[in-house]
Amino acid sequence: MRAAESFISAYGRVPTVRWTAPGRVNLIGEHTDYNDGFVLPFALPHDIVAAAAKVPNPVWTVVSEGVDERVTFTVDDLEPGKVEGWAAYVAGVVWALREAGHEIGGADLALASDVPVGSGLSSSAALECSVMGALCELYGVALDEETGPKLAQRAENAYVGAPTGILDQSASIRCREGHALFLDCRTGEAEHVPFDLAAHGLSVLIIDTRAPHRHVDGEYAARRADCEKAAEALGLRALRDLTLDGLDGALARLDGDVARRRVRHVVTENQRVLHTVGLLRAGIEPHRLGELLTESHASMRDDYEITVGEVDLAASAAVEAGAYGARMTGGGFGGCVIALCETARSAEIAAAVHKAFVDAGYTPPATFPAVASAGSRVLG
Repeated sequence: MRAAESFISAYGRVPTVRWTAPGRVNLIGEHTDYNDGFVLPFALPHDIVAAAAKVPNPVWTVVSEGVDERVTFTVDDLEPGKVEGWAAYVAGVVWALREAGHEIGGADLALASDVPVGSGLSSSAALECSVMGALCELYGVALDEETGPKLAQRAENAYVGAPTGILDQSASIRCREGHALFLDCRTGEAEHVPFDLAAHGLSVLIIDTRAPHRHVDGEYAARRADCEKAAEALGLRALRDLTLDGLDGALARLDGDVARRRVRHVVTENQRVLHTVGLLRAGIEPHRLGELLTESHASMRDDYEITVGEVDLAASAAVEAGAYGARMTGGGFGGCVIALCETARSAEIAAAVHKAFVDAGYTPPATFPAVASAGSRVLG
């Protein structure tokens, strides 16, 4: 109801639609999406709600809970670079929908969020998908579950300027409660894999390190460029086409240790996704699943070089305290770590990570359990 209350306060009338879209945790498969690879996210109960109503002219106004700013833009602003800051994600969605030929008219919007910003839980995709859902509901536009994520990704890539892959938007729109989304980022083919940890006495503990990150910077773009150059050098459409069996030979053909490390991460990470899906299909083996998470973190740290001190400490401290495994989740350079643990020991592990942060002089982290939740949808 907070989004509706913000709407009434800002515009003096009741919204006609409320649409929610969740943040996500990527269980495994980091930086594989823009390499046409495999990912395995699940949606969180933390979401962004967009409340909206039509206005007669092609003008869009948006307010956001906790932000003392009202942003208005018109058709003239619907080109990349015209709207900046958090409202760029809203303008980008309007732009992407209209560029695709959908008749999206003006609207007043109000946003309310429970997704921690800058945590690596994909608040930007949740924002895009909630706004997209609200606008499409207002104007009778029906998008299938593959088209919606692509348009939201286009808003982020081409309007906002963040070169992200399709993972976040797909998770926010396509995930189902109690399942992880096994997604082939080349074909769009998806499988909803049962992910009921509670039945096994297990939990995924989210450790928000409070180390902020930004995707609209040179580091994320540089990693993507490294991969594209390596694929071209190897004569591949994308690194997805390189298998584990052919990895050593391919690495020998590349110039430079950086290129080899980037390629090794992507190829081995794709394989870790496939192994994880196999484990979930067969029944969870916590020790092996934990090993895969820890191996993924080491690969992101050493080969892809996207971790920072706080996330490395959170992952190692969680494992030392008894977690089966732990890894950073999200684009990197800060954000959250996930730890697979016995539910009965999750508080003990959270306390151990907290102590490790205090001892290291870091701001204490926030911790909470992750529950596989439903994707984007209209609210009554």
